[in-house]
Amino acid sequence: MSYIVAEDLIKQYGNGHATVTAVAGISFNINEGEFVSIMGESGAGKSTLLGMMGAMNAPSSGRLIVDDIDVYSLGQEQRADFRREFLGFIFQSFHLVPYLTVIENVMLPLAVVKAGKKKKWIMAEEALDQVGLLDKARRLPNQISGGEKERVAVARSIVNEPPVLLADEPTGNLDTKTTGEIMKLLRRLNEEGMTIIMVTHSSDCAGYAQRLLKVSDGKLIGDN
Repeated sequence: MSYIVAEDLIKQYGNGHATVTAVAGISFNINEGEFVSIMGESGAGKSTLLGMMGAMNAPSSGRLIVDDIDVYSLGQEQRADFRREFLGFIFQSFHLVPYLTVIENVMLPLAVVKAGKKKKWIMAEEALDQVGLLDKARRLPNQISGGEKERVAVARSIVNEPPVLLADEPTGNLDTKTTGEIMKLLRRLNEEGMTIIMVTHSSDCAGYAQRLLKVSDGKLIGDN
């Protein structure tokens, strides 16, 4: 039984002669615990596809089913609950709040979680420990390196212990050495059971995944 099922996903913008098709009927299944990378040229539809998989960008047609939940049949509030429960996000930019400490940044997704402050603090410490940054918990973002900022972003994405992690070019702003460190971290999270779907331009990064989906002009042209 597939954990994630994308059925003929189509995403169009505009209307009439001005219609642009960003995703043109993509279907695939992903099993629980897989590490899948999505590659393609700029404008191929990768990030649009990831946005649909993240319950943030409703398809023009088609269905997304995650753990037997038809995601886009949910109302807006239910979809927000789904995102909070099922998904972690790593974006191309770090999106750290400059005036919050590292641990306070990691705690941000817990704002809507029903738990006491002490419990949330412990959850954030555990996430920082997983990415090797517990010793930098009380620093501000401008007091840590680019690679450390990316690791903070990873910690923030896993603090809720989501079953699925979506990563959009997570190493796009990093040097080669730091990129390798982040990719090894993602692979370790995957080995611990997390399902990971990552958009990347880098064939080296894609090599860390078990499976590669190739996208061109909004269509799936390869799955291996």
